[in-house]
Amino acid sequence: MKKDFIVSNKIDMATYTQALKLIEESKYILIITHVNPDPDSISSALALSNLFYENKIKHKVFNISSDLPDNLNFLSGFEKITDQLPKFFDLAISVDCGTYPRLGFELDKDIPLINFDHHKSNNNFGTINIVDPMKSSTAEIIYDFFKHNGLYITKDSATALYVGIYDDSLAFSLARCDELTFDKVNFLVQCGASPSKIANKLLRRDSLAKYRIIPKVLDSLELFKEGEVASIIAEEEWFKQTGAHNRDCEDALDMVMSIAIVKIAFFVRIVSSKARISLRSKGSVDVSKIAGHFNGGGHFNAAGCTIDTNDVNKAKKLVLKEIFELYK
Repeated sequence: MKKDFIVSNKIDMATYTQALKLIEESKYILIITHVNPDPDSISSALALSNLFYENKIKHKVFNISSDLPDNLNFLSGFEKITDQLPKFFDLAISVDCGTYPRLGFELDKDIPLINFDHHKSNNNFGTINIVDPMKSSTAEIIYDFFKHNGLYITKDSATALYVGIYDDSLAFSLARCDELTFDKVNFLVQCGASPSKIANKLLRRDSLAKYRIIPKVLDSLELFKEGEVASIIAEEEWFKQTGAHNRDCEDALDMVMSIAIVKIAFFVRIVSSKARISLRSKGSVDVSKIAGHFNGGGHFNAAGCTIDTNDVNKAKKLVLKEIFELYK
């Protein structure tokens, strides 16, 4: 592989070396993005895909669903992501999968798995685990994989990695961003990533349906515990009325978290006949514990889970019960 200079930090370099050795020894690689993929998962996968393409390593980027976020279609390789498993692969790489079920399918136990992730809930389910909950994003960990192994970062890979770091850190606003994160972002810009072009692609291509459904979602806002706990929901019929996709209303939760008195907020909507819960918090409230109660996971201040019901109000009551346990 084409080499660039090597840098080191606190992460165990041996693990990155082992992962690269396994990649180079494999005949066909499956890169797995998690169910309901977000920019961090997709961009991390595409950064690796671009690396493999440049080095003529046979591979596929897989997602269990063909329903991908269209605002990422400017990333190189996006159109080649498939929901069809290849007949043969001898190595799997999961990116940003906080738990094993997030892969969306059962992997053959004889196939080694490299697990790249940054979620607190990750229990090291891979053969090789490169997991660091202190990192801003999985994309930042993929960056470290490149740099530890001296791998050349092309403009396409730099763009993908920048997107993952930018989006998963909420535009560099989370505490997981540190001076090293900004050093990495600066290097990605030097490699060809354009902050202004990326921001325009991510922020200025909203659907009209988004602005029809978000008012409905915000109108469902309820406050509890003197305003410290907030809930919002999206009824299934609202999506039919507006033509919106479930991703179109995700910004509503961040809007609610911007309310000064709110410390915990959660959002309930139905996806594939089940209630999907997104949780956020400020300060010292660990919402990953709440998500974990429902076999979900995530980070200290941002987590998610799925509840087996298609009734948003029933799911809301179940989540509220767990949150109220924190206030006892």
